[in-house]
Amino acid sequence: MHKLLTTCFLLLSAASFAQIKGKITSADGQGIPFVSITIENTYNGTTANEQGQYELAVKTTGKYTVIFQSIGFKTQKLSVDVKSLPHVLNVMMPDENYQLNEVVISNAEDPAYEVIRQAIAHRKENSAKTGRFESDFYSKGIFRIKNLPKKFLGQTVEVPDGMVDSTGSGILYLSETVSHITFEQPNNLKERIIASKVSGNDNGFSFNTAMNTYYNFYDNYVDMSEVQVISPIGSGALTYYKYKLEGTFFDENNNQINKIKVTPRRDKEAVVEGYIYIVDNSWAIYATDFDMKGYRLQTPFLNNLNLKQNYTYNSQNGIWAKNSQVFDIDAGGFGITFSGSFTHVYTNYVFHDKFDKKTFGKEMIIIEDEANKKDSVYWNTMRPIPLTEEETIDYIKKDSIQTLHESVAYKDSINKKYNKFNWKDPITGYSYKNSKDTRFNYDGILHIPSYNTVQGWVLNTGMNASFALNPEEKYDFKKRRLYTGVKAEYGIAEDRVRFSGSASAYNFYLSGGNTVEQFNASNISPFVNAISTLFFERNYMKLYDKTFAKIAYSNRIADGITATGSVEYLRRRALYNNAPWVFIKDDNHSYTSNDPLQPYNYSSAPFEKHTLYKASIGANFNFGLKYKVYPGGEKRAMNYGQYPTLGIKYEKGFAGSIKEYEYDFIAAGAQYRTTFGNKGDFAISLKGGKFFNADGIAFTDYKHFNANETHVNSGGTNISSFNLLPYYSLYTNDAYFESHIEHNFKGYIMNKIPLLNVLQWNLVVGYHAAATPDSKPYQEFTAGFDNIGWGNFRMLRVDYVRAYQGSGFATDGVMFGLKFLDILD
Repeated sequence: MHKLLTTCFLLLSAASFAQIKGKITSADGQGIPFVSITIENTYNGTTANEQGQYELAVKTTGKYTVIFQSIGFKTQKLSVDVKSLPHVLNVMMPDENYQLNEVVISNAEDPAYEVIRQAIAHRKENSAKTGRFESDFYSKGIFRIKNLPKKFLGQTVEVPDGMVDSTGSGILYLSETVSHITFEQPNNLKERIIASKVSGNDNGFSFNTAMNTYYNFYDNYVDMSEVQVISPIGSGALTYYKYKLEGTFFDENNNQINKIKVTPRRDKEAVVEGYIYIVDNSWAIYATDFDMKGYRLQTPFLNNLNLKQNYTYNSQNGIWAKNSQVFDIDAGGFGITFSGSFTHVYTNYVFHDKFDKKTFGKEMIIIEDEANKKDSVYWNTMRPIPLTEEETIDYIKKDSIQTLHESVAYKDSINKKYNKFNWKDPITGYSYKNSKDTRFNYDGILHIPSYNTVQGWVLNTGMNASFALNPEEKYDFKKRRLYTGVKAEYGIAEDRVRFSGSASAYNFYLSGGNTVEQFNASNISPFVNAISTLFFERNYMKLYDKTFAKIAYSNRIADGITATGSVEYLRRRALYNNAPWVFIKDDNHSYTSNDPLQPYNYSSAPFEKHTLYKASIGANFNFGLKYKVYPGGEKRAMNYGQYPTLGIKYEKGFAGSIKEYEYDFIAAGAQYRTTFGNKGDFAISLKGGKFFNADGIAFTDYKHFNANETHVNSGGTNISSFNLLPYYSLYTNDAYFESHIEHNFKGYIMNKIPLLNVLQWNLVVGYHAAATPDSKPYQEFTAGFDNIGWGNFRMLRVDYVRAYQGSGFATDGVMFGLKFLDILD
């Protein structure tokens, strides 16, 4: 009864703020969803909800001309005399009657091509008309799920209360955003979020903003995250699409509108299919209705994304401006289906000839204080699209659940239930949490052990805890925590337990203990090494014993500039093989020693036992970063920036027990990533450095290049390591330079080759090089394919690598990229 009364109250409250309102139906009486409604020659408008209900805000009573526009229906232009508010105006929209003038089909070109050529020729002109503007923006997003199982892969699926019903269906996410946007071509967009509402989370901020959903088909490409989709009226569109004029009709201003069917010439490219509506003579976009298939967007679990846009004409300035945008999402996998709908409304346009230089700075999204604290009165006044009954109930239900869950009594009762300790927790692990947001976790001992020839089988466990330093703070981005953790590791063959621990808070990081480390810490994953060792008798990992204590600090000192510093005490000693065990014996090969410098001398050590202090300072520069600003001024970077990321570092080894092990070292590097339209993604990394006073330093402190002899990697963009360089074969205590370049064509070439295009593979080429004063230059040339697999499972990459050292051929081979390796490590 309480929920029913609350629902009725909200519905009545919403009605009291409605101005011109009603329902829009088709000829058969069905509600028409997402109809665009505007007042003639203004940019005051709204959009109908999923059931065809609408509310159009007007300031006063009086006479208005209201235009109702929807793809597939005849536009309605109605004069209305509003004498009292709210004013009810129900509308029936008949199906559009398309006319197709008689043309001789035979071998003649379809008349759609001439319309498209004109649209392409006038693309920049039409785009420039809306090239600088301000507008109000509203977005509503909803995600639904169906067939969510109670268990997945044997594990219970835990879903928050009120999320799904007994059939595994329900609303996963519902949110709204009200903002003011400022835009300048080609890609300057600034958004000030005035209000944000997330169902069941009064502390959250909606992610469905204008920033990531401004799709402009006047551009050559439309950015869809993974790929750049080719616009049907882009400069090169005629080589990617076929066109057919399906008919014409006249809008309320007697403009002839051409309905053109758009079909891809090649199925697997980053293209759309559907309809584009072009205004005759001005050649502006009137509307779009495009399907974007998941496989074309290289997003396997997406089945289809349908994008509809409507544009409104203002006879006073001659501008066709986008007034609404709706995209529907159909996705799923493993028998689970997802659907989503995001509706965007653009109103109150103000067009500018130019903006002040300071209009667009580094702050792209600014969330106003209290943006997520607006009450129901505000939302009922400002919301341009009325909620459906389902959405209203979801808000009520989830907000009530949140109120319950935020109470101390509820938290204590739930924590008491889950904090209960039982007999199997020492084996499987244990977690604890209280209402003050103190958390503790013990890992248990049920982990797959790793294996190496020094420690043998390695068992590990650990525990960690975190404490809220400001537990009363509601905003997640303002919460400060103290993190602590301890790890224990036991090597059976070595019969030794090692402990290490860490703590961090306020940009400081403390760590210490006793661990086993690789000479090159980022060289080979323990999982890959264990497989190589046990099944192929290749013990690539080389280890030493490290006892240490370290304090480090990192902080953003200015936009795009992060400073780091650390001081560390080290005591290091050599280790030796203790475990020659192997699953599959190779009579032509045997384990090498743990000394990288003398692989067949089993009693040698690469360095003497010693102590050493290290200090380092450094900085990273990422110019061109754009930021999202939260209430209170907290900034979060939103992208990598349009310029290379630069890094510099100075490190000093001093106060060593062996004087020769002291040194000075400087290094610098640069990374850059960019996208060349639909021609793929480019990435480059350049690194260089120089040691001073380092003729006799320990092998652990040398510059070691990331190598690989396993023919396996994690399958991602590779701009940090070599493919076929033998481990510990290239190192230096002098100067060095290395470069890594890779370009992923993202289907640009493969999609044009018959038969091969059905594979949906992406051609990837690369170049890797390293040089030191004491070694011949090493180079690798690579060519291969990414996105290999079937259906939704594309977890493989394969590269052919050819390596050269000096002026001669060194080796070649095939590299397999397994994209699930990072999960297993």
